[in-house]
Amino acid sequence: MARRSDHTRAELEALIIAAGHHQMAEVGFARFSAREVAKRIGYTIGTLYNVFGSHDFLILAINAHTFTCWADYLRAKLADAGQDRIAALVAGYFAFARENYNAWSAIYDHRLPAGVAHPEWYGERRLPLLSIVVAEIARVLPATKRAQAPELARSLVASVHGHCVFMLNGTFTLLGEEEPLAAALARARETLIAAGAPTTESD
Repeated sequence: MARRSDHTRAELEALIIAAGHHQMAEVGFARFSAREVAKRIGYTIGTLYNVFGSHDFLILAINAHTFTCWADYLRAKLADAGQDRIAALVAGYFAFARENYNAWSAIYDHRLPAGVAHPEWYGERRLPLLSIVVAEIARVLPATKRAQAPELARSLVASVHGHCVFMLNGTFTLLGEEEPLAAALARARETLIAAGAPTTESD
């Protein structure tokens, strides 16, 4: 078994997050085991909690890594998006959730205990993902309306996320919605047009 002296704290943190994220992607939040992560990397579970402070903060670190992966994924999709970047953004949201369901859903399945606030670093790790959405929204708005982009981004993320969740959990099938991605994109376009965006990005 490895000893704490075998890695620096930064190396150990990265090792734990990588192994934890891999296990989360394999089994999902409900079956996630910090003890199994410790076993895989050759350390004790106490070492994991010594590095992250608690089981909850370990989960937050793993979920923060998912945010980073998600942001990278969207950047890659947007790099090949062509002119309709809003469509690529919405499709990228759905595709990441579908392709990384266990890790993605863990972000929303995990809850901190009552009275425990998310640490500042967690918000900082989530910010690049939201910033991508804000930038793409600002890009299609007239200059006089671009200050609305952060507020619109929060609303559009909520709308797209709801459509995505309903697709993945089967609710849309029960409701008879056959094209949840198209519906999410339509709602996004309606909101942006109402805020002053052109009817298409080529207008």
